[in-house]
Amino acid sequence: MKIWHIATGLAVMAALVACKSPTPPKGIQPVNNFDVSRYLGKWYEIARMDYYFERGLNHVTAEYSLKSNGTIRVVNRSYDPSISEWKESEGKALFVGPKNIAALKVSFFGPFYAGYNVIAIDDDYKYALVSGQSRDYLWILSRTSEIPQDIRDKYLDIAMKNGFRINELVWVNQEGQ
Repeated sequence: MKIWHIATGLAVMAALVACKSPTPPKGIQPVNNFDVSRYLGKWYEIARMDYYFERGLNHVTAEYSLKSNGTIRVVNRSYDPSISEWKESEGKALFVGPKNIAALKVSFFGPFYAGYNVIAIDDDYKYALVSGQSRDYLWILSRTSEIPQDIRDKYLDIAMKNGFRINELVWVNQEGQ
C-alpha cells in the first residue's frame, strides 16, 4: 500500500510541474507592446532547434486564430517525407500574463503546456524569433517561405547573444510552398 501512495504522490507532483505556467528562459525578455491581432495568421517555420516532435519534418507552418472564448487556436501543419504524409495538429495558446507581453503557453496535449515566447518581431509582423521555456527550443518564423539574409542574420545574432546554440538550428525545407 505504501508504494501505491508514493507512486500516486509522484504522479500528482509530476502533473503539477507539467501544468504550471511556463516561463521564458532566465534572462530572456518577451516582446512588450505585443499586438496579438497582428500576429494571427499563417507563419512558415524557417529554422528550429531540432526536437522529437518535429524531427525530419518539412514544409512546417503554424496558423493562429482567435477563438470566441479568447484563447488562440494553433494549427501546426507539416510534411513527413519518411512516410510521404502531411500531418496536422491542433492546440491552443494562452497568455501567461498581460496580453501586451508576448509570453504565452501552448498545449497540444490536454493540460500539458509549453512556453511560447516571442522574443523578437519586426515592426510589420513579418518575421519573428520565438523561444520555448528553455534555450533548447527556438524558432525563426516568417510570413513567407523565405527570409531575407539581413533578417536571418539579425535574428541569429539576437539568439546567439541570448545564449541559444545557433549552430544546432535545423533549416526547414520550404521548397514548393
